[in-house]
Formats: sequence, structure tokens, C-alpha cells
Amino acid sequence: MPANWTRRIVGAAALAAIVGGLAWFAWPQPVLVDIATVAKRPIEVTADDDGKTHVRHIYTVSAPIAGKVLRISHPLGEQGPSLHVGDDVVANQTIVALMQPTLPGFIDVRSRDQLQAEVLAADAAIQQQEAEVQRIEAALDFARTEFQRAQKLSLTQTISAQAFDKAKFEVATSEAALASAKAQVDMRRAVRTSLAARLMEPANAAPTAEATCCVRVLAPAGGRVLKIIQDSEATVLPGTPLVDIGNPLDLEIVADLLSTDAVQIKVGAPVRVDGWGGPPIKGKVVRIDPAGFLKVSALGIEEQRVRVTIDFADPSETWASLGHDYRVIVHVTTWSAPDAVTVPVSALFRKGDQWAVFVDQGGYARTALVQIGHRNSRMAEVLSGLSAGDLVVLHPSDRIADGARIAQRHAE
Repeated sequence: MPANWTRRIVGAAALAAIVGGLAWFAWPQPVLVDIATVAKRPIEVTADDDGKTHVRHIYTVSAPIAGKVLRISHPLGEQGPSLHVGDDVVANQTIVALMQPTLPGFIDVRSRDQLQAEVLAADAAIQQQEAEVQRIEAALDFARTEFQRAQKLSLTQTISAQAFDKAKFEVATSEAALASAKAQVDMRRAVRTSLAARLMEPANAAPTAEATCCVRVLAPAGGRVLKIIQDSEATVLPGTPLVDIGNPLDLEIVADLLSTDAVQIKVGAPVRVDGWGGPPIKGKVVRIDPAGFLKVSALGIEEQRVRVTIDFADPSETWASLGHDYRVIVHVTTWSAPDAVTVPVSALFRKGDQWAVFVDQGGYARTALVQIGHRNSRMAEVLSGLSAGDLVVLHPSDRIADGARIAQRHAE
């Protein structure tokens, strides 16, 4: 009899253990979630975008005349100013470019034959005019001889005054005609020289001593060379850009922001600058362009952009390693509050046309409707529905519903 009771007790205990285990496995387990606390903290809304540093005053040195500009940065031993990017320049002293006259161009066969014929015609015209000079010289000699006879006859008063004046007039007229004929010879020789110069080939136009006397282009302002636009030797037109000069410490930031963000920005708004390889830098907005422009994004989307100019607020020592056209990321503050009730954006979800969160109340998830004000990429301002100290569920999944058991996930 005691043995039967023992077996019954053992069987009952085993059955109770099995039932308890099945009940434990069947009982719903709490969903592990991440929990965050609603708290009062500073919050700001920013317009974020890429920007570029820019030297405030850039001087572009251009070619003053048409000609051949010599190589600006060259090895030792070559002719040129030997200027490189980053070199310091002094206003009205540093030579940034040297220019020489250009070589003559090639002549086609028809133009060459035409010019050669014109040269032959100029030679014939010179010979004709030289013959005319000889004729006028002979006439002048004869007129002078007649005038000398008239002078002798006038001493004995055997010649009329009219004949004497006529002899004198012939001498003056012949002298004037001779001077004109000699000027014509010089002019026709000059025309012949001009035509012969037009026949000059580039290979025969070797640089002379006069050609080496270059036009020296000086730096218009002090600073450093930012960019050499025309580095190699080339023939350029007047106004061709050669070199960019500026002061690398006179930097500003230019950012092309969306027009929808630009309308919320005011001059003087604080800016945080990062993403440049160093610690964050403080800045402020100094100018918002009154006109926008169309810009196509990398995805091919047309966007209306507005250029915003930003000055550095921190000392130059903090951003001295930045240079011209360096990439930065700007965060322009459009709204801020020093002490606002905030909730993480990752805790929000839509319920109908309202925002909602799951609040942890004693291990159970309770749905709470909230009214949201300003928000950024991480936090949102709570206007109503939550209080500081409330616990909310982050990244709620479809396993969580109103009244579901939840437990905080602990990091391993």
C-alpha cells in the first residue's frame, strides 16, 4: 500500500510539472523593445546641405593683348615667370605672365601668288616714281639755270619783272614737285615692304632680339596663386584668363540650398560647419541671394536652389587648413528652442491622420496620441500628449499592439 501511494505521488508530481511546462511555453512572452525617455532638452531645426569654401575676392589676371603667352610654370632653365600654385605674389611687382608677338600664319597658294604679283607691281611703281624723280630733278636744274640768267639780266634791267618772277616761280614749283616725287618713292617702298612682310612664312619668322622683349603682366593684388588657368605656352586672344590670385585666409562658404529651406533662413542665423575633416566650426549667414536658379540633382531631379553665403564665426586658427573650393557640410539653423519637451522621431508612427507613440506603462504598451511641432532628423518637439519622464518604444514593430506585454532589450 505505501508503494502504491508513492507511485501515485510521483506520477501526480510529474503530471503537474508537464502541465506547468506546457503552460509556461504557451504563455505569451513580452516583446523585447528599445525604450527612450521623453525629456526636456535644447532642440534646433536645421537646413543641411553641401557647401564649398570660396575666397571672397578673386582676381583673374587676363591677357591684355593678343599674343603668345610663355609657359607660366616651367622647369629651371626655360624662359618664363616660373610661377606655381600656392606661390605668394606682390601687387604690381610679381610677374605672373610674359607675352611675345605671335608668328605669322600660313598662306594658301592663291594668296601667295596674289601677294607676289602685288610685290612685282610695287617694284614697277617704285621704278616709275624714281624715273619721275629724275625727270623733275632735270627740270629743276634747268629752272635754276634760267633763274640765274634772269638774275644777271635783272642787274642790267634788260628783262621784264614778269619774266623774272616766272623764272623764280618755275624754280619753286620744281622744288616742290621734287619733294612730292621723293615722298611718293618712300611711300611706294613702304607699300612694297608691307607686301613682302605678308609673304613671310612662320618657319622664316625667327624671334629677334626685339621679339624677346616681352610684355610683362604684373599681379594686380597681393595674395597667393590659387589657379593657373593657362599653364602651357599658347597663342591667346585679349581677355583670355591666365591666373587666379586671392588671399586663402579671406574665406567664406557658399551653399546652394533648396528655396523651400531658404525662405525660413534669416541673415545672422547661426550655422554649424562640419564634414571637412576637422572639428565643427561655427558660422553665421551674411547674405541670401534674392534670386534662385535651377539645378539638376545627381538623380536627375530639377530643384530650385538659392545661394546662401556664410562667414566663419570662429577664429581663423580653427579653420586655417581649409582652402579655396573645399567641400564642407553646413547646418543652418531655421528654428531653435532652449528647453522643449522632445521625443525621438524613431518612436513616432501614424495612426489615421495623427501622430502616435507606444508608452511603456508597467510593462504594457499603451497607445498615446501626440501633437508634434518642429522636428529635425533625430528629435521632435512635443506640444501635447506626452510629459517629461514618459517612456516610449523606439522603432515599434508590427508585433506590438495596444496592451501588448513589452520588456526593455538590454545590450549584451
